[in-house]
Amino acid sequence: MRVAAVFGLNQIVSHGFGLFLFAALVPLMRESIAITNWHLAAIGALTQLSYLAGALLLGFIGNKVSSARLVLTTGTITTILLFSMSQLQDPIIITLVLVLLAASAAISWGAIVEIVGRNSKPEKCSTYLSFAASGTAWGYGLNGLLILLVVPALGWQSSWQIAALVGLIVVGLTWRLLTKLNSQSSTHNIPEQAMIPASKLLTTIIRERTALFACTVCFLVGFSTMPFANWLNTYLHELQLPASVGGYTWTIVGVTGMVAGFIAGWIADRTSHGTALMIIFSGFALSLMAFVYDPSQFAAVAGFGYGLMYFPVWGILAGWLRQSFSSTATMQISSICMVTSGLGGALGNLLAGYIRDTTGSLELVYCIVTLAVLLMVFLTVITVGWKPVTKELVSPRSMVK
Repeated sequence: MRVAAVFGLNQIVSHGFGLFLFAALVPLMRESIAITNWHLAAIGALTQLSYLAGALLLGFIGNKVSSARLVLTTGTITTILLFSMSQLQDPIIITLVLVLLAASAAISWGAIVEIVGRNSKPEKCSTYLSFAASGTAWGYGLNGLLILLVVPALGWQSSWQIAALVGLIVVGLTWRLLTKLNSQSSTHNIPEQAMIPASKLLTTIIRERTALFACTVCFLVGFSTMPFANWLNTYLHELQLPASVGGYTWTIVGVTGMVAGFIAGWIADRTSHGTALMIIFSGFALSLMAFVYDPSQFAAVAGFGYGLMYFPVWGILAGWLRQSFSSTATMQISSICMVTSGLGGALGNLLAGYIRDTTGSLELVYCIVTLAVLLMVFLTVITVGWKPVTKELVSPRSMVK
């Protein structure tokens, strides 16, 4: 469990701070920095593209670079960039730093998938990966504490500096863990890890049903969760609900995600990955149906469903892929899953914006989001009975010719 805990800390730094701390602090930063709405729009688009680029790059070159080196490098870069945010005043340079943080976060998670998959027992892989992925939810919570406790006394700059300090500590803990894992592997006979040649990666995903399912589901995850999250406060404001409703909802999202990461991964390892996915997808679908029926009464329920599904799903899918592929191949396929999720999110956000402009309301958006999640439930029902592919797929000879 120490492996999962350390990489969960990496997720706090790379995703919790690297991706979401700016969104939490930007209203305060705008008081002293001339960050315009144009800058915010550019940051939103460019960071998403950067995250996709980082994930895609990892999918094609991750098999040529040590995952341990990638984790340490991205952790170090993220720490430096987090500290630099406390010193910057130029919105253009701030945008560039945030773009680099997004790419670093994508590469970091992909490398974590490979390391955990290689160093954990198959029956515990999903538990560890889901727990590590839930570090993002813990980052949500820490961001809130920084705003409540640090900013009023020390200013927003201190929040970035504390985030950098946490990053420095995490890099040290990660280096120590990886050193120990490396010494253990040198004293044991670790089988060669198969990889998928870059030229055959997309073909493999299309042909292998588990990989195709994972990428398809990730597309739907992005298509449903990104519009849900990005437009939720706007929708609640449209309904003239108190701002506290949104605050409570996002608090529940974070708390649920902290717990769901471990529990859902444990269920996946103890029963089946299909069962775990069915639980979290069904929970999100039911909560969305309640929310669509009466947003004022069930906003918090929708937040619970979002936290239940969004944070564990990445670890569960990666653990399922690990049953059929080597740790290196799992990392490669997971990186493409991140790409499809980003594409789904971009499409969902564009559709939501179009609907808002043409109808003046977001009600239809959340109906479409609900249908997308129901489709995820349907796809999971179909795949519950699937068995892992034959072990020939994970042998080096079958993957590299």
